[in-house]
Amino acid sequence: MNNNIQEIIQHFLQFLSERNLKELTNLFSDTVDWYIPGDEEKVPWLGIRNNKQEVSDFFELLWKNTEPISAKIEHIFTDDENAVITGEFATKMLETGNIAESLFCIQIRIQNNKIIRYRLLEDSLALDK
Repeated sequence: MNNNIQEIIQHFLQFLSERNLKELTNLFSDTVDWYIPGDEEKVPWLGIRNNKQEVSDFFELLWKNTEPISAKIEHIFTDDENAVITGEFATKMLETGNIAESLFCIQIRIQNNKIIRYRLLEDSLALDK
């Protein structure tokens, strides 16, 4: 694993688990190609984001509406500027009290030590139950 990419991914996972918004957001480029597919009307934190402020808004909205139950990283694959993280999670939806469980795959591209592309594939249908 490329050392810079490995370090950035480890920081990403650490800051995400700590809900450290400032440090997490600082890992992203000012301009970001971000997409999490799903029904944005039912789950407003899904969708497209284009810049660092929108990424920050995403995490604030996500954390305001969810409570993590568990998360497990299964694999981290990397090449020169890409990382793919696979695993599974369970999250409590605070509005309904329902538990959403899903496998996930995060695709990240890093250039100049900043995340420039982010894709999260998950069972977004489980989130709106």
